[in-house]
Amino acid sequence: MTTPTLVRTPESRHRIYFQDCDQLGHLNNARYLDYFLNAREEHALRHYALNLGQQAREQRAAWVITKHQLSYLKPANHGEQVLIRTQLIHFDNSRLVVEMQMLDAEGLRLKALLWSEMAYVSLTNGKRAEHTDALMDLLDQLDVEDISYDADGFDERVQELRRHFKQQRKAAGHPDE
Repeated sequence: MTTPTLVRTPESRHRIYFQDCDQLGHLNNARYLDYFLNAREEHALRHYALNLGQQAREQRAAWVITKHQLSYLKPANHGEQVLIRTQLIHFDNSRLVVEMQMLDAEGLRLKALLWSEMAYVSLTNGKRAEHTDALMDLLDQLDVEDISYDADGFDERVQELRRHFKQQRKAAGHPDE
């Protein structure tokens, strides 16, 4: 019997709401984090049956964000549909890094890129905890290995993705702005 393959890079569509925008009708910079983190939580539940709240209660440990790196490339505008992709790009026994991309509706233009580093922390003592064997197995299945993670490589990753999506637009016959 074969184990089903998990979706390593799930995606979902989201509408940009008026209440989340600034006076120019652009998604407020702080709200990008909400859209990204809500999408990742949805992806974890839908694709991995991982309810983060339930998992924290059962394991008495949870992931706590220790660092964000966020690049705003193109505005996300009020009423616009965006595509959010999330993927695990690095992990070890007590931390992980998730990459989150916000794209236009066609998935051809990168609007923002986020790297979120998280530490696994015990809810009883507030100290770093190690992932269980079951979590390590899951993380190993989800890790997107073709992304070479370097803690100092965020800007290079932004440039790499911009080149990639420019080539995708050209191949799809979309004019470049």
